[in-house]
Amino acid sequence: MTPLLSVENLSIGFGRDEAVVRDVSFRVMPGETLALVGESGSGKTVTCRAVLRILPRNAQIRSGTVMLNSGGKSLDLTTMGERRLRDVRGNQVAMIFQEPMRSLSPLHRIGNQVSEVLWLHREGSDSDAKRQVLDTFARVGFPDPERAYRSYPFELSGGMRQRAMIAMAMVAKPDLLIADEPTTALDVTTQAQVLGLIKELQRETGMGLILVTHDLGVVANMAEQVVVMHRGRIMEAGAAEPLLRSPAHPYTRQLFNAAPSIPAEAKPAPPLPDQDLILQMKAVSKTYTMRAGSAWRPDVLIHACRGIDLKLPRGKTLAIVGESGSGKTTAARIALGAELPDPGGEVLFRPKDADPIAVHHMSRSERTAFQRQAQMVFQDPYSSLSPRMRVLDALTEPLEIHRIGTRAERRDRAAEMLRQVGLNPDMLQRYPHAFSGGQRQRLSIARAMMLDPSLIVCDEPTSALDVSVQEQILTLLEDIRDRMGLSYLFISHDLAVVARIADEVAVMRQGLVVEQAPPDTLFYNPKHPYTKALIAAQPTPDIDRPIDLKLVALGAGAPESWPDGFRFSDTVIPSLTELEPGHKVRYHV
Repeated sequence: MTPLLSVENLSIGFGRDEAVVRDVSFRVMPGETLALVGESGSGKTVTCRAVLRILPRNAQIRSGTVMLNSGGKSLDLTTMGERRLRDVRGNQVAMIFQEPMRSLSPLHRIGNQVSEVLWLHREGSDSDAKRQVLDTFARVGFPDPERAYRSYPFELSGGMRQRAMIAMAMVAKPDLLIADEPTTALDVTTQAQVLGLIKELQRETGMGLILVTHDLGVVANMAEQVVVMHRGRIMEAGAAEPLLRSPAHPYTRQLFNAAPSIPAEAKPAPPLPDQDLILQMKAVSKTYTMRAGSAWRPDVLIHACRGIDLKLPRGKTLAIVGESGSGKTTAARIALGAELPDPGGEVLFRPKDADPIAVHHMSRSERTAFQRQAQMVFQDPYSSLSPRMRVLDALTEPLEIHRIGTRAERRDRAAEMLRQVGLNPDMLQRYPHAFSGGQRQRLSIARAMMLDPSLIVCDEPTSALDVSVQEQILTLLEDIRDRMGLSYLFISHDLAVVARIADEVAVMRQGLVVEQAPPDTLFYNPKHPYTKALIAAQPTPDIDRPIDLKLVALGAGAPESWPDGFRFSDTVIPSLTELEPGHKVRYHV
């Protein structure tokens, strides 16, 4: 059988430097999924970009060939003219990029950008294109495809923008789909549904798939062939089943050991104490008003959070998990005072050995003191640091704002923080672009610690990182928490990460906490259908434990489709009931 894509002895370099990809060869058969696995900097993305010749200007393909066999023709993509190559891009070969905000135009509506693929490569009316786009939006998990069609990129969350990128790549049903970390920004239930959708499209159209990922759980659920890359070279390659069951190369085994997973056995832990709370949220709700697309339509109310009651004991970690748009980040912003809750909601912060302070009713001096004690680590390590500021300036800026220390003392503090997060103080004069994603996240953590806070809000701090780097960051966060007595409000959609770091877990869906318990109770005795779906959707690097898409679909579907006891709507919401000490579930008693 003729391969759909053949890559032979591909080498790529930048300028006059040594090649970053060396002698890479692999083949993709029609309907087959090949996974390119490795850490950041291993050459995966550069290899895939070379297939479509969308490399940076200073990059050169120094040797090798890329052959595409499509429509009964054999096309040499390495020598093809630019005009002919434009017909191939997006039509016969499509690519899903990792950074959706950089790949979408901020000036055009999402629907128009996705429809453009059909306007360029397919014949048909605008209404036919819109119908196909709306159908694709529904299949990739948009709860309201019409609203998404009319939205601009900045009006969507990161996960929603990634769904739009996936829809753009798949709407034309290409022969070959190159997916560069397509589910990194997605919650596990949407990830499971999107992976299922890609598999379904492969069965329908015979589409080949190159899946670039660092998640071995995704590889185990998707791939027939696996290529493991490290520093531009192939370390190990072969059929997925024998490779995943018994990896031969030490680097592959290292990736397996670093992959987070929900422990196989529960270790019962007592509920968290109610004494010495550092943060408490009482009846917190947040409603936004979205303007309708027409003057004749009423404005739409968006309930981001509804009646949230959470307690964080000092020195502990409270995790909030849920899908994109569930209200996790909104709750965190309200906890830090960056958003005002609706009337009736209250957030209390208790400094050590002092009376609690109402976060949204603080005086100017109280707010300054609060900002020193509560800091945030953001999801995207690339955009959370200014590209124009050296590391030294970025780290010392909080001290300057709060007028703490002399210039020499601030520099010494910055050097000490770099040591605390495992970086060399010699790096203080560098700019952020000189660091990898994992190193930038360490810098973000160091910056959050500069004011010696007692509370850190971590908003998806590891979602964009490789498994090995993720392991290092989690170990670092645990070490800092235990050594310095920090408290964490940890936002995540990755249950394997949460199972490791959290003392208490609150599961959110559509602005509501639907289940809350310690990890060992929640993961081994879940009661709510949505919690069960989150657990079922968690991919594991075990080829014998595929994702149960039926269970995922049941819990991740509309609340009206849940079993009678758990259903809720805008007007009928069951209460959060305590089943046993420390275990609360939202259901109709």
